[in-house]
Amino acid sequence: MRHLNVSLIGIDQGNVEVFSEFADGGDMWTGRGARERRKSVRFSEPFRTPPTVQVSLSMWDMDQSANARADLLADNITETGFDLVFRTWSDTRVARVRMSWLAIGELPSEDDWQLY
Repeated sequence: MRHLNVSLIGIDQGNVEVFSEFADGGDMWTGRGARERRKSVRFSEPFRTPPTVQVSLSMWDMDQSANARADLLADNITETGFDLVFRTWSDTRVARVRMSWLAIGELPSEDDWQLY
C-alpha cells in the first residue's frame, strides 16, 4: 500500500489514441513486425513524487478472425509523465487502440524545503 504524506493530493487523467494502423497497413494490423506501441504522456502539472498510474482500454478495434490479446501498462513513470504501452502477440490483428489513464499522487507544496 502506498501512503501519501501531504495535504495536497493531485488527480490527473486523460484519453489518448495510441495508434491507428488499419488504413496504412501498419504492423499491428498486418500481424507482422513490432507488436508493441508506446505513447508518451505529460501530466498537466508535475507531481511531488511519481504518482500511481492506472491505465485501461477506452477503445480497441480488432480483427474478429483471431483471439483478442492485449497487455496494457504504464511504464517509466516520473513526476512529469509516463509511457502508455500496448502489446499484443501471436496472430492478433489490431486496427487501432485508445487508452485512458488516471494518475493519483502527492503535489508539491509551497512549504516544501529544498536546501540545495
